[in-house]
Amino acid sequence: MAQSIYTVKQVNAYIKNMFTQDYMLNRIYVKGEVSNCKYHTSGHIYFSLKDESGTIACVMFAGQRGGLSFRMCDGRQVVVFGGVNVYERSGAYQLYAREIRPDGDGVLYERFQMLKKELEEMGMFAPEYKKPIPAYVRRVGIVTASTGAAVRDIMNIAARRNPYVQLILYPAQVQGEGAKESIVRGIRMLEKADVDVMIVGRGGGSIEDLWAFNEEEVARAIFDCPIPVISAVGHETDTTIADYVADLRAPTPSAAAELAVYDYRQTQMVLQEYGLRLNRLLSQKTAMSRMRMKEYQTRLKYLHPRYKLQEQQQRLADLEDRLRQQMKNRLRDSRHRLAICMEAMKGLSPIQKLNQGYSYVEKADKTVIRRVGQIEPGERLSIYVTDGVIHASVEESSGYTEEQADFCH
Repeated sequence: MAQSIYTVKQVNAYIKNMFTQDYMLNRIYVKGEVSNCKYHTSGHIYFSLKDESGTIACVMFAGQRGGLSFRMCDGRQVVVFGGVNVYERSGAYQLYAREIRPDGDGVLYERFQMLKKELEEMGMFAPEYKKPIPAYVRRVGIVTASTGAAVRDIMNIAARRNPYVQLILYPAQVQGEGAKESIVRGIRMLEKADVDVMIVGRGGGSIEDLWAFNEEEVARAIFDCPIPVISAVGHETDTTIADYVADLRAPTPSAAAELAVYDYRQTQMVLQEYGLRLNRLLSQKTAMSRMRMKEYQTRLKYLHPRYKLQEQQQRLADLEDRLRQQMKNRLRDSRHRLAICMEAMKGLSPIQKLNQGYSYVEKADKTVIRRVGQIEPGERLSIYVTDGVIHASVEESSGYTEEQADFCH
């Protein structure tokens, strides 16, 4: 008879299939003490659960950590819900955790999950109902215990960030019987105090200590509050119903004060920077305006009617001087030409000829006598000399001989 031989992979796959088909192992609650807890960089949590009789390896993948409301640490008693299966590569079985809650808080945890689911279905966690936190507040309302560390942290942070912000404290009971009623009264009282923002919270503690902030009455008071509410319950790993309902969750009361109160010094520095920029821009603008004004003044000077009149007056004066000079030149040239003409005319002037011993003879009918043949004996003649007229009568006339005529010519 032939003997069957299987590979390691086949054996591990067979065992894994056995675990998968077991309904109880797929949905099992296991309680024990946490040991060897490691938070991997990938977001997975690797740990072991142990009791007096043994140990089981466990892992919670990063995708399942949304329901983990506290930080895992060695020595803590917890209840893990998940399924047992085989990791084929190593052949070892381990518990794959889907939910983890502290052991001993089971009843409260179930109440927390039920109320959370109910309020979430009602839309009280919806982001569209979240009111924005004012950037610059003057009055901050605080609902917390008057003697706890939370109020001191808020006061210290607020005084450091902005000493001018007014803090109004309602000293509420935050733990034990009557705590939820006290917190609700505090919220209602601060609504009437006309505060800009409200901080509701307390310091850290167990789930029983923080339970007042898991009550439905407190959640509804926060949801109905017309003033923005910042929840500040416990430490960073603590989560309550109030955190889901509030307009903003702060991991600690100190962080709530930083979120509610703006940093006065930072704002002052920003304002100073704006002031410097404004002064610099004003100086540049003023300098540019002055340069433009000087340019306009220069242009106005050239375009001013007085300047135009002065320019025209100067132009007219220049033209007058040019005209006078041209007239002088013209008169000088004319006088010069006249003198030349006068000198030229002296030789042609009858008076000049008369002064030289010549005379001017004409008949009675004013005909000028130029030739002997123009007169007859007995005619009356007028002989013009330098100082008068001689009236004469022609007795006879004779012409020049050829020799005389040549000589005269």
